[in-house]
Formats: sequence, C-alpha cells, structure tokens
Amino acid sequence: MTTSQNDQGHNQPSREEGVQTIAKLIKGIKFAMMTFTTEAGHLHSQPMTTQEQEFDGDVWFIGSKESDLVHSLAKKAQVNLSYSESGKGYVSLYGDAELIEDAAKLDELWSDFYKAYFPQGKTDPNIQLIKVEAKGAHYWESDGKLQGLFQMAKAAVTGSQPNHGDSDSVKL
Repeated sequence: MTTSQNDQGHNQPSREEGVQTIAKLIKGIKFAMMTFTTEAGHLHSQPMTTQEQEFDGDVWFIGSKESDLVHSLAKKAQVNLSYSESGKGYVSLYGDAELIEDAAKLDELWSDFYKAYFPQGKTDPNIQLIKVEAKGAHYWESDGKLQGLFQMAKAAVTGSQPNHGDSDSVKL
C-alpha cells in the first residue's frame, strides 16, 4: 500500500486505496444528492439515481437536457455528491461533471426505470449522460447503529472517547 502524508502529518491513503474505500461505502446506495452551482450562482442540490457500476473514480447519471442541472453543468462543471446510509457511513465526493453523448454507454446504463422520465425510451433526444470524475472525497465509515450505541455507552461508563468509526479525506 502506498500512502503519503497530508498537511497535518497524517498518512494519506493512496488513490487506489481511496477508490476502494469509496467504492465499498457507496456500493448499493441508489441515490446521491448532487450539489451544483446554478446559472444565477446559487448552490442547489437535487437527488440523482446513481448507475449501478463499480466505482472506479467516475460516477454516471442520466439527466435531462432541458433541466437546470444540465444547463448549469455546461457552464460550471464542479459538483459535490453526497451519499449516506444508516449504519454504513457517509461520503461527500467532489469532482468535475462532463456532459457525454455516447449511445453505447447509454445502452450500458439504460433500464426501463427511465421510461417514466423519457417516454421515447433510449432514443429520446432529451437524454443527457452525466459523468462525474471524482477529484476527492471525505468519508465517515461507521460500524453500525448498534456498535455506535455500544461505543457511546462504553465511553460514558469509562470516561473514554467513543470510537465513532473511521473518517478521512482522500484525493482521487
């Protein structure tokens, strides 16, 4: 394993270790909150369906060309993706979004779920693929609700600090 030191002198996970950790934490979480900057300069968040692919540093979404999101990403590509699942952990991932036109990738990502949004199916001209290339993330990996309660109870009895799980930032 390759590690480097961050500004505080702590060992920083390698990119590969960071990708593996983030992949484990977001696996199976269906929705992410995507935060982007609107054309008026405001931060806005909206839920997006994460495509079920193994995280390799990129996250894929299907959006609408007519949406505020897509119009905004065309001008300012920086986004934040927030994932959380009770008992598993939390991930705040930041990166650059790219608007992609790729029929083969759309075939790979498409499911009938999207017919509710795109009635013409995969041929709907309003479909926009969005690829987010992760630049870094902060995560908190917990041992679950029961383990967390045990740690708090133990700390109350012993006067020690509870172990709330692992938290770190990674550059990807």
